[in-house]
Amino acid sequence: MPIPTPGAKQLLVRVRAASLNRGEFVAGHGLHGPAGSWKAIGGECAGEVIGCGTEVTDFSPGERVMGRCSGAFAEYALLDQAEAMHIPGNLSWEEAGSIPLTFLVSFDMLVLQGHLQQGEWVLINGVSSGVGVASLQLAKALGARVVGTSGSQAKLEMLEGLGLDAGICTRQPDFAAEVNALTEGKGVKLVINAVGGSVFAESIRTLAFEGRLATVGYVDGVLHADIDLEALHAKRLTVFGVSNKLRTKAQKSAALPRFIAEVLPHFASGRIKPQIDEVVDFEGLADAKARMEAGAHAGKIVLRMPALD
Repeated sequence: MPIPTPGAKQLLVRVRAASLNRGEFVAGHGLHGPAGSWKAIGGECAGEVIGCGTEVTDFSPGERVMGRCSGAFAEYALLDQAEAMHIPGNLSWEEAGSIPLTFLVSFDMLVLQGHLQQGEWVLINGVSSGVGVASLQLAKALGARVVGTSGSQAKLEMLEGLGLDAGICTRQPDFAAEVNALTEGKGVKLVINAVGGSVFAESIRTLAFEGRLATVGYVDGVLHADIDLEALHAKRLTVFGVSNKLRTKAQKSAALPRFIAEVLPHFASGRIKPQIDEVVDFEGLADAKARMEAGAHAGKIVLRMPALD
């Protein structure tokens, strides 16, 4: 492939690291396009600026940047200026490459739509996933209390070191009673559903008055679920999704200034340290994909790009 040419408001980035995200491997998205077609994937990267479009004002060649983009699994990628962030000096390429997409999704769920407040309880289903761990870390930085579910007790114990207040080892929709007991019968103010339809109804049963439920994935493949309209009505619940698929570029990047102001300082100070499960060389992408699809990871799997020097 030829090295891409940046548009007027784009940066040409020499990619140093990029992360895997489950959504890209779901049928109908990313890699799995229509029969006989292919699509370059990789939704976030970290690297150095080697070229700028004519209307770029805030970045210069040689600077370290990270951001959401298309085609990050490559030696060179184009990054819109509106999506670009300077990398805090204490972060490695691999750490920076694991942040943009996952933490921006978590910021959307917890802050922009979830309105999570200090002291509130949040339930994270699939807490050991990339977005689950990021949501745990951001929730703790916001002063919230977190209960998470996972099918692995070892992963739950590992996440205690990141502040997980309570873990429930299950992959089944059988956690509401325990969650309600932990919250003294009040329920949680926010649910992050990173599993899918199989736990949707049970998640509704854990919500407190004026609780919110975010659906961020459906790794269980279950796209339909029952909804308790009586609970929705009586408890004034809010249910929302976070997909960027139908949003414009301007809509997607609108929250970036707040993210830079409110979240990046936590990385710069070390309050939040990216949880990397594994760093693999580009040649190991197929094995990394298999590891992700098997759910064997806890945190982000990061792809290291080959050196060009």
